[in-house]
Amino acid sequence: MHHLKANAGKGQFIDVALYESVFAVMESLIPEYAEFGFVRERSGASLPGISPSNTYRCGDGHYVVIAGNGDAIFKRLMHAIGRDDLGADPALVRNDGRVRHNDRLDAAISDWTGLHPLDEVLKVLEAAEVPSGRIYTAADIAEDPHFHARDMIERHALPDSTPIDFPGIVPKLSATPGRTKWVGPELGAHTQEVLASLGIDADELARLRADGVV
Repeated sequence: MHHLKANAGKGQFIDVALYESVFAVMESLIPEYAEFGFVRERSGASLPGISPSNTYRCGDGHYVVIAGNGDAIFKRLMHAIGRDDLGADPALVRNDGRVRHNDRLDAAISDWTGLHPLDEVLKVLEAAEVPSGRIYTAADIAEDPHFHARDMIERHALPDSTPIDFPGIVPKLSATPGRTKWVGPELGAHTQEVLASLGIDADELARLRADGVV
């Protein structure tokens, strides 16, 4: 909007590739390689070199991601889980020390989350101002009120009137927010037209159908 106002109402083209959307959130991937020649590899749910930051199983089988990797946040996290001894340990005051003892910290956090259901874990961590969040399943997304409030779950119908949910439109423009117009063709809906364009006549198509080819 600032560009629009500053340039006498003239707009501009937006040039972005699909992969660039993901590349933009890769954080220090390129600086690490450019400066140190370090190439990241698979690390599971943890963040190598930053501790503690991982995904933990709760007592009800759900999972929570916890990022207690700032020095002050770490102390609050340890207090929240009843491990002030770790929060006061000189060896764990800074991140480099915590990285060296990462397995020990993960075990302590896992022991705590494993005793409590997800909702209770999130409530305690929110009160302690520790960044955390549930790991969503498809069922969680489908039932989440925030997704519905944002119109990110659209209800449509198949040709036989069976209801089906689709993901909503991103991004939502103020004047033209957009909406999915139809769910797409059924399997084989355009087979005849496509094969006819390739020179296959009705008799040949009938034979192919009889043979189970199409």
